[in-house]
Amino acid sequence: MVLQASLKNCLQLSCILRTPKAGFRSATSGSLIIQSTSDDVYQNLAVEDWIHDHMNLENRQVLFLWRNSPAVVIGRHQNPWQECNLRLLRQKNIKLARRRSGGGTVYHDLGNINLTFFTSRKKYERMENLKLVVKALKALRPQLDVHVTDRYDILLDRHYKISGTAAKLGQTTAYHHCTLLCNADKFVLSSVLKSPYKGIKSNATPSVPASVKNLFEEDPSLTCEMLLDAIAEEYATQHQTDHHITLINPADETVLPGINNKTKELQTWEWVYGKTPKFSVSTCFNMVYKDSVLDVKVDIDIKHGRIEVCNIDLPEQWLPPAVCSELVKSLTGSKFCPNETTTLTATLLRVCPQDAELQSRWNLLCENMIMLM
Repeated sequence: MVLQASLKNCLQLSCILRTPKAGFRSATSGSLIIQSTSDDVYQNLAVEDWIHDHMNLENRQVLFLWRNSPAVVIGRHQNPWQECNLRLLRQKNIKLARRRSGGGTVYHDLGNINLTFFTSRKKYERMENLKLVVKALKALRPQLDVHVTDRYDILLDRHYKISGTAAKLGQTTAYHHCTLLCNADKFVLSSVLKSPYKGIKSNATPSVPASVKNLFEEDPSLTCEMLLDAIAEEYATQHQTDHHITLINPADETVLPGINNKTKELQTWEWVYGKTPKFSVSTCFNMVYKDSVLDVKVDIDIKHGRIEVCNIDLPEQWLPPAVCSELVKSLTGSKFCPNETTTLTATLLRVCPQDAELQSRWNLLCENMIMLM
């Protein structure tokens, strides 16, 4: 029976056609399934914004399928310093993006599927969307133990989270998007979603940690493509539309007028970091210099991603107050950002007294300040 069911699924999925852009903007009613040809997180988030802002969803529904190369995506009201290891992201060249919906932080790579369900606001129903995903999974692999929780997560084996949810509700339109772990790199996921920063106080929305598992671990024969097709098949069945997936290029202005400006905005420092709710850092660190260990206390207030107030408490005999004051003065108003701080401190070093001992101490202090970012 299982073999017959699998064969039936394969025959059904083979009927799904993928063609470029045809029908994307011409139809005004009914349901539409689209898939991005890009794996760039900023481009794909821009498509979500474009559909939300430009498509009339009063008499239609849209399912958007997309996958990203490695990226960490934070919610609209989250603090990236609290949510992830920014130093590790920079080292591994993993992108950081802020989406326009709420919810928690997620890690994306090509082993992760993203689904966005667009409707009018009055037809918005995230539970039904998740039940659709579960039904598709069960149709593909009946033995899978998957179910939706009251928190709008999908659990595997009653314990492992394989899908998280977020949403954006506009005045007349809405979308609900969710992830689906197929074969993501769990080691990288757990590493980058662990903040090393201490002493942060913030009212930003915190993520809720959860144990995760890939569907691939449960059934190694599954692939992302199979899952995408199964979900598209179930969506088409439930919305009584044909099994056709429209491929779109998120950089194509002829299909998506103004899309590239949306993509650029999502990449800016002002959006990714500058939209962080106001927060403060109050911490201490040890500086080892020659045979001594010095305790340094730092208090920083950050607003719109920029340093609003900065206090550095260290002994006068270790660094002249005027030099330390110059550092604080330069940091105030600057981005809470290692690149900008590195440039600032390098510039200040040139005007410091030409004393080797003093400059060594200055460099050590600046290195530790940059580590806070």
